[in-house]
Amino acid sequence: MNRREFLEVLAAASAGGFPLAGRGATARNASKVYDVPRFGNVHLLHFTDCHGQLLPTYFREPSVNLGLGDAAGHPPHLVSEAFLRHFGVAPGTRDAYAFTSRDFIAAARTYGKVGGFAHLATLVERLKASRPAALLLDGGDSWQGSATALWTKGQDMIDASKLLGVDAMTGHWEFTLGADRVKEVVEGDFKGRVDFLAQNVRTADFGDPVFAPYVMREQNGVPIAIVGQAFPYTPIANPRYFVPDWSFGIREQELQQVVDEVRGKGAQVVVLLSHNGMDVDLKLASRVRGIDAILGGHTHDGVPRPSIIANAGGKTLVTNAGCNGKFLAVLDLDARNGNVADFRYKLLPVFANLLPARSDMAALISRARSPYENRLQEKLAVTEGMLYRRGNFNGTFDQLILDGLMAEKNAEIAFSPGFRWGTTLLPGQSITLEQLMNQTAITYPYVTVNELSGETIKIILEDVADNLFNPDPYYQQGGDMVRVGGLQYSCDPAAAMGSRISAMTLNGTPLSANKRYKVAGWAPVSEESRVAGGEPVWELMARYLRGQKTIPPRALNLPKLVGVAGNPGLA
Repeated sequence: MNRREFLEVLAAASAGGFPLAGRGATARNASKVYDVPRFGNVHLLHFTDCHGQLLPTYFREPSVNLGLGDAAGHPPHLVSEAFLRHFGVAPGTRDAYAFTSRDFIAAARTYGKVGGFAHLATLVERLKASRPAALLLDGGDSWQGSATALWTKGQDMIDASKLLGVDAMTGHWEFTLGADRVKEVVEGDFKGRVDFLAQNVRTADFGDPVFAPYVMREQNGVPIAIVGQAFPYTPIANPRYFVPDWSFGIREQELQQVVDEVRGKGAQVVVLLSHNGMDVDLKLASRVRGIDAILGGHTHDGVPRPSIIANAGGKTLVTNAGCNGKFLAVLDLDARNGNVADFRYKLLPVFANLLPARSDMAALISRARSPYENRLQEKLAVTEGMLYRRGNFNGTFDQLILDGLMAEKNAEIAFSPGFRWGTTLLPGQSITLEQLMNQTAITYPYVTVNELSGETIKIILEDVADNLFNPDPYYQQGGDMVRVGGLQYSCDPAAAMGSRISAMTLNGTPLSANKRYKVAGWAPVSEESRVAGGEPVWELMARYLRGQKTIPPRALNLPKLVGVAGNPGLA
């Protein structure tokens, strides 16, 4: 599809009633957004963390994404106005809407939904028309995050990925479908079509590779290597029982050996397809030589410009391409004499109102959803306020889940995981079962009720806070802080481990270390919890929402933050 054909498709879509974005959007401004001139001789397209979202959605970027120490004031820990200033994005524009939470409700109503695989497919086709040899890379977290992905064991996403033309991917939440299911897909659906890469996943007994560590390709006469890096903390952040015979880790030394190996085989460009999280990738880039670019995921950071990190072998570009199918990254490299001489990078928001749905992908999505459509569209309640998840400490949809847990289980306190996936609803939208599942669709959804001492509650909060704020990125797991209902507390993110949480109170009364409190939660990772079973959280929340019918705006239960005034990761 050349530029003229692309404009004609947009014009035909508009004439046929396909909605275009507000502010008089036309095929001309669509072309302006997506006209990315080809550069160099190696071309990579990258998306990550789409979390099962085949249809266009709203997704609010965080207003709290704290960076501490050396990370303060640097990507990805910039939000709102600080983000706009750093990257030179004008307020009130489409890009400001795509990359920040600023004026989100008004901007969403102006510019519409983002993502959707049928719209992403059109953009991929558009870019490949000028880059016919370009490789399409999926950073993982594709097979989880929606009702249909859960109910089909990821098959809807697997089929969509094949039709989209994905060349290689790595993984994280894919592993929560179980080792057998992952191997079934890799050795069946993907065989000869999609390379599933993970240099850091080994057998627990002998340390043998479970997946191919890399794939070698040639593009315009340039040999390139794509190395895979799966999420290193999978058996800690998620239940180990899904992958009992596999071990994970960052495996920095082994990665260096793999990079040296592919260089020895003639690779002139080496790219790491990573699901480490951006902070981990930034540290890794400073310590491993020979990687030209890290195309990263896991932390859902939409970063318009790569960070350039020096190391003993030269320099490495480090990127992160957002989530929910909301962005497609374009990395063009000019490789000469065995080195990358120059590059161009563009992170393109996928505006559904500017990109027509590609018909074959739209048909595939319709077929995948058809058996479940009536169930998905069940209206549970209507929200009067915006419901979102993403943010270091809480989101309004998380608050809704906390409120539901406490009400349905008659609990004094509730915990909800700091997951970074989950779509956004605008005021006045219906909360359908599908929207609820977008927040809860996991393979270990059990609701738990426990009697926990005040001392244990503090230990839990301290442990999760260290996962988020440890000064060494290699000890961070990339999620957000556990969401807390009922309990108030203070948090000093820069304090030492074990000293970040203080002033815990319940209804104005300090928590007692020895007293036990009734605590509801969900998504337990222990084997004991799986054996015990428990109601899936979506069943509890569906019952709660049906009873409420209308959901007033949520007042967030947030900790009192200490020592972060003026931090550019706090709007």
